[in-house]
Amino acid sequence: MIAFFLKGVAFGFLLAATVGPMWVLCLRRTLAAGALVGFASGMGIAVADAIYGAIAAFGLAAVSSFLIGQGFWIGLVGAAFLLWLGAKTLIAKPVPIDASQEPTGISARHLTAAFFSTLGLTLTNPPTILAFAAIFAGLGLASNSDYSAAAAIVAGVFLGSAGWWVILAASAGRLRSRVGPGPMRAINVVSGLTILGFAAWQLAQML
Repeated sequence: MIAFFLKGVAFGFLLAATVGPMWVLCLRRTLAAGALVGFASGMGIAVADAIYGAIAAFGLAAVSSFLIGQGFWIGLVGAAFLLWLGAKTLIAKPVPIDASQEPTGISARHLTAAFFSTLGLTLTNPPTILAFAAIFAGLGLASNSDYSAAAAIVAGVFLGSAGWWVILAASAGRLRSRVGPGPMRAINVVSGLTILGFAAWQLAQML
């Protein structure tokens, strides 16, 4: 059980640390709005990873088949959202940063929106289930394994993924007060173009 859990932690951490649209989004949000917003965004991704991991680990064939069967339309929604998000980030104007105002400048509604936006975006990639199933098999966990082993590895995936987002949010949050309007504008442009690039890549794969 401990071995399954540790494998899950390692996989979740490496999965989260891989640069992708969510990685870029969380980094940019942290620099723009603070570590708490970056952390909330990361937790949305970690929960989505755990959900897809659970579907693969517990062998929920009906749910998996439905999501993969509707993968084109779900992926299309995700790509459209990425296009909107990339364009919004690209034209976003930097605001003066005061690290001392960070705790009071964030509402619960803002944090909730950050969480659910990344949760939804991560869930709009149903083929991820296939990747989880293949990797879990490589880790020694097939879909017919006992439920306790499946639960251990899924818990590990969540904690490993969450651990990475804590590190990213905390590290970027420390740099936040040192980023002026000029560099922040450059970060917005690079982040926006990167997210748009990932959206175009997703659309190209679908078509």
